[in-house]
Parts: sequence; C-alpha cells; structure tokens
Amino acid sequence: MKQRMDHATIAPHGGELVDRRVPEAERAGLLEKARELKKVVIGPRTLSDLEMISTGVFSPLKGFMVREDYESVVDTMRLANGLVWSMPITLSVTSEEADGISEGGEISLADGGGRIVATLLVEDRYTYDREREARQVYRTEDREHPGVANLYQQGDVLLGGEVTLLEPEPNARPFPGYYYEPSGLRALFAEKGWKRVVGFQTRNPVHRAHEYIQKSALEIVDGLLLNPLVGETKSDDISAAVRMKSYETILELYYPLERTTLAVFPAAMRYAGPREAVFHALCRKNYGCTHFIVGRDHAGVGSYYGTYEAQEIFEEFSEDDLGITPLFYEHAFYCKRTQQMATSKTSPSTSPEERVFFSGTRVREMLANGEYPPAEFSRPEVIEVLINGLRDEEKTVKQPRT
Repeated sequence: MKQRMDHATIAPHGGELVDRRVPEAERAGLLEKARELKKVVIGPRTLSDLEMISTGVFSPLKGFMVREDYESVVDTMRLANGLVWSMPITLSVTSEEADGISEGGEISLADGGGRIVATLLVEDRYTYDREREARQVYRTEDREHPGVANLYQQGDVLLGGEVTLLEPEPNARPFPGYYYEPSGLRALFAEKGWKRVVGFQTRNPVHRAHEYIQKSALEIVDGLLLNPLVGETKSDDISAAVRMKSYETILELYYPLERTTLAVFPAAMRYAGPREAVFHALCRKNYGCTHFIVGRDHAGVGSYYGTYEAQEIFEEFSEDDLGITPLFYEHAFYCKRTQQMATSKTSPSTSPEERVFFSGTRVREMLANGEYPPAEFSRPEVIEVLINGLRDEEKTVKQPRT
C-alpha cells in the first residue's frame, strides 16, 4: 500500500509515501475479522499517530516502532536502517493488556468509544526505559515537562508492527476544509505550480515576528504552507478553533493569497524542542515542502532548551540525510529606530529600549485579561479575533448546565 508520487516537488522521506489504508472494497471484510481479535483501546495521542502513519505523514514508518528502531531512534536519531528519524513513535499497553498478546499475532485498535479503527500485526513486544527516553529525547527527567509527563503515563510494554487503517477517518476532523493528506497537498502544490515550498509550524497565533520571517522566506520560494498543529497541546495554549480564525484573518488581509496555503497538521504536540524541530521538518518534507522555517526555541516549553538549540541540532545531519532545507531565523523584534520588524542581523539599534520583544506567555496573559497587545506585536484585526474568541470560550465554559 504505497503511493506513487507523480506530483512531487520533493521525494518523501525514505523515497515513497506510505499508505496503510485498506482499499474500500476490502474494508467490510477486514472489519468483520478485526472484531474477532483482541482489542486494545488507544488514546487521542496514539490515535493521532496512527492516522499520521497511515496517511504517509510519518513516512517511512509503516507502523509503530519495533525495539530495534525504537532504541536506535532514542540513541542516535536514526532508524535501524540509518535513515534520520528523531522521535519515537510507539504504542504502549499495560502489562495486563500485554498478557494476551504474542508476537506474530494480530490485534485490533479501537478509539475511546470502542470503535475499531485499525489492526496491528504484532512484530515485537518489549519493555523500555522511560528515564533513558526522557533524558535522550526531552533532555530532562523533570515530570513538569509536558512531554515527559505524558511518557510517564504510558503503559509498561510497547507493541511494534505494521498497521492497517480500517476507518477512513479515525479522528474527528474539526477543520475539514483545511485537512489534506500528503498526497493531496502535493497535488495542490503541483496545481499551483509551486516547486519550492516553505513550511511553517505553529501552535500559536501568527504575530508580527512570525509574519516577518514567513515573508522573508517567501522571497526565495514559490509558496508558503502555514501548517498549524491542531492535535493535543497544553491546556494553557490558545485553542485550535480560535487560532484557525486568526490565521484566516491575517492571511486574507496581509498575505498574497495566491502564494499561501493554510492546512492543518493533526499531530499531537510533544514539546521536545530540538528533536521535534527535526521531526517537524521531516513531516513537512512528506507534505511536499522543500524548505522549513526553524525559529527561536522551536517546539520548546519553559526553559528546558536553549534559544537556538533547535537550529543547532541540524548541524548533526547532512543535506542528503534530511532532504529538506532548514531556514534559520533569529528572534525578531520591532525596531523603534527603523519602525519595522528586524533581527539583530538587520537592525542598527543596539539599545534594548529600541527593541520591542513580546513573549507568547506574556501575550496570552494579556489576552486572557482582555488587554490589547500593542500593534508592534500583532495586527489589530488578529488581536480582535483572539480576544473575542477567548471571551466567547470563557462564556461557554461558565454557561450553567440545564
């Protein structure tokens, strides 16, 4: 189940775009068979990974990692065959669940409601060292780190093997108009005539610093893919619904629409900093991007990672290793002297008083209090969308039950 790429701007990672979806003609029969198998219920994060594997976003992965790949990725950021891959993609179960599962057997995978969505051919069944994974992947064992916290909530046993997706939509798709599988996005790029495409990962609204680096990148490519993550994030992150409205607004008013595409990235956020930056780049390569923007503290959280560690990690790989070109940008700010966005590379000012920085945390605090961040930080129309969206969500939460 692989797709030939006739519209590729760039080859998928590993050379071919993986497709683990069952043909529609075989679906009913395989679902019937799956009902007789031992069933394992998987959570939202694993369900998201299942969809990303099955549609080719995680190419070359065809399933959840077996021990050899898992240990190689944790230690070397490469699969056992030497191909670069920086994040473990695993399926965990409790020891009790693992008791009735043997290597060589097949199990069904179900969502939280018990609906069977896929099957897994169990090629490997193994235990793992959580502390080692935390140190290697997240660079900390601190349980306050959201990625580490999730790791320690996993089951004690990992199941590895190829998956077969039985349900066309294993996850609910809240933004269907912006959902594209890699093959569909690649075809769209070809239709637009884009051969050089830059991807931008975000889990925050687009502010002026983002706009500055995106448009800088647009100067050297044919098109921009604004690819916001809409999977599981921290509870204090701005909701995907509000963010999507803000993206629509800023693109319509301030970007060349014929050179931009908005499409959701339905993955869970891992907050793994440097490693996740590489992971995000490879996923965008599978979507058809030839370039990928890496800004300050990409995929970071708190103070766990250095400001530019997510850029420095790319030095560990050659161009052939990655197959996608990373574009590195310094922290952008509003320069009072030139009255425009700049970085330390382009601004003549050296005084901190002439440089206006705003952290995402500070802006979220201001928005939550109904305060308007200054125009130097974000477009006023975007701020309006964010404040109204957060206010409406707050009203919904406080709505009395009937």
